[in-house]
Amino acid sequence: QRLKAAVHYTVGCLCQDVAEDKELQFSKQSIAAISEITLRQCENFAKDLEMFARHAKRSTVTSEDVKLLARRSSSLLKYITQKSEEIVSNNMEQKERKKKKSSTAKTAEQEAAVAESEDSNMA
Repeated sequence: QRLKAAVHYTVGCLCQDVAEDKELQFSKQSIAAISEITLRQCENFAKDLEMFARHAKRSTVTSEDVKLLARRSSSLLKYITQKSEEIVSNNMEQKERKKKKSSTAKTAEQEAAVAESEDSNMA
C-alpha cells in the first residue's frame, strides 16, 4: 500500500511538472490510471528480471539483466550502461584502496614485530 501511495504521489508530481511546462491539466482519474499502469509495468519488469537471472541459472539479478530489459530503449540502455560502468570503476577504486590500506597495515605490523624481536634479542 505504501508503495502504491508513493508511486501515485510521484506520478502526481510528474504530471504537475508536465502540466506547468505544457500548460495542460491532468484529471485525478488520468493520474490514477498512469499510476496503475506504472505499477503493473514495474511488476512485469521485476518478473522479467527474475526470469532472465533464472534462465542464466543464477539467483541474483545482475546489471546485464537490467541492460537486457532496457534493450528496446536506446537512450535508457545507454544511460544504464554508463551508470553500470561508473559503478564498476568505483568498486575497483575502493578495492584498490582497501588493498593498499591492508598492505600498509601488514607492513607496519611486520616492522613492529621485527623491531620487537630485535629489542628482545638485545636484552
